Amino acid sequence: MTTPTHSSDEPSLEPARPRRAHGASAIELARALGANAPADDVQLSGVTLDSRAVEPGDLWCALPGANAHGAQFASQAAGLGAAMALTDPAGRERCEAAGLPVLEVQDPRAATAAAAAVIQGRPAERLATVGITGTNGKTSITTAITRTLLELGVPAGMIGTSGTSYRDADGGDHAIGTVRTTPEAPELHGLLARMVEDRVEVVSMEVSSHAMVLHRADGVVFDVACFTNLTQDHLDFHGTMEAYYEAKRELFTPEHARAGIVCVDDDWGRRLAREARIPVITYATRPGVEADHRAGEHRPEGFGSVFEVHGPQGTRTLRAALPGRHYVANTLAADLLLETIGRSGEEVVDALGEAGTVPGRMESVADAPVRGIVDYSHTPDALEQALTTLRGLPDSGRLLVVMGAGGDRDRGKRPRMGEVAARLADVVIVTDDNPRSEDPAEIRREVLSGIPEGTNAQVHDVDGRGEGIALAAYLADVSDTILVAGKGAETGQQIGGIVQPFDDRLRLRDALRVAQTARGGADHMDEGR
Repeated sequence: MTTPTHSSDEPSLEPARPRRAHGASAIELARALGANAPADDVQLSGVTLDSRAVEPGDLWCALPGANAHGAQFASQAAGLGAAMALTDPAGRERCEAAGLPVLEVQDPRAATAAAAAVIQGRPAERLATVGITGTNGKTSITTAITRTLLELGVPAGMIGTSGTSYRDADGGDHAIGTVRTTPEAPELHGLLARMVEDRVEVVSMEVSSHAMVLHRADGVVFDVACFTNLTQDHLDFHGTMEAYYEAKRELFTPEHARAGIVCVDDDWGRRLAREARIPVITYATRPGVEADHRAGEHRPEGFGSVFEVHGPQGTRTLRAALPGRHYVANTLAADLLLETIGRSGEEVVDALGEAGTVPGRMESVADAPVRGIVDYSHTPDALEQALTTLRGLPDSGRLLVVMGAGGDRDRGKRPRMGEVAARLADVVIVTDDNPRSEDPAEIRREVLSGIPEGTNAQVHDVDGRGEGIALAAYLADVSDTILVAGKGAETGQQIGGIVQPFDDRLRLRDALRVAQTARGGADHMDEGR
């Protein structure tokens, strides 16, 4: 299967803008936003939030922030050729002082999304759009859908944690660097416009809870939206699980989606299925849970698994390319989403069965004599699923996990991460994730605080992620499995405001090779998939 990659051999990163602007007049835009028409009717060819990224003819959006107002950068935006500023009453004076005509609105963040859709020609209306939300599974499902479509020859793209990539109608692959799971609205509509320009037919994207609260995905009415699950994460932003849920639920309204696919394995999903304001189809993987589509027991096949799905039209068989119940759920979700946008049949099922591997998601970097796995699991639930899956693999010895928790993020989940690791692994190496601005040792202490006294696990507190991975490789014996959890396919580590090069996959592979060489067994090391 050939798909867009992220190697050094791929096309260089492209801008998140179409090559030819659709554009809109200031009066046309004011009418769409319900704002007062400006005195000067200027032509707007683009839109951006970043004063440093302004191009001549852009609408520059100056938003209020937590610590300062974006309008303080009005002179920079004007100097780069902004044609107009969109801002609130608090930002108007500074923008006008910089010589910019102003379109004043009460909620500039929401208006930014609407403006971006208008200026880019409402590109979402000319694509089949799939949106996936949930704590876990978003990247796996978007990747599976996109790779399946590409295998079938359908020009398709995806937007999410791993960036943006797509294949155009002529077979060319494109990669666009994006920072957030769901890009800011100007960037998002620019990406969609570029895909329309290149005759892409389907785009699948991750829709984060932050995006819903901050209006990043406004202006897109998804043909179908999917909810995977809800477990503790991002409470540093939302405050409570109820607020976190409400942000997810907002996607399942007529303003944002036409139809929904909802996993009802947890209470949040069952509640969403009742409260959604659009038609929904439900699916489940847990025994005894009622749903429109139910996955039966899965049996191992290679590194993946095969399972039957019982639905309104009878029973069908699907294959998950990776092991574990959560990948059964992801595969079933992808199948239902594809069917909803009109892609079904034996060819689709066959392609989907090979399409579920995602860099950094249960990625095998070594098979023998020690199995090495890297996974993005950075929440208690995701870590529990990963460890449970690996514990169930046949012919496995001990299970070693290298894990930690990110700094400047939800602190409440740290002790729970430690508890899960010690309950399910034989050896727990607590080390540094992305400490960001926090003291790494303090983060580790909080993770370790969740490990009960008298645990049967062998526990190590290791300063330095590279050292933690090396220790795991040193301690592992033949047939043991090492899981390096938390960062997945990330290629950098954020420490004290600096991103340093760091790839768990390379570090684990190298550490296993060094350990094997030290034991005289280098010739027996088989690299993974």
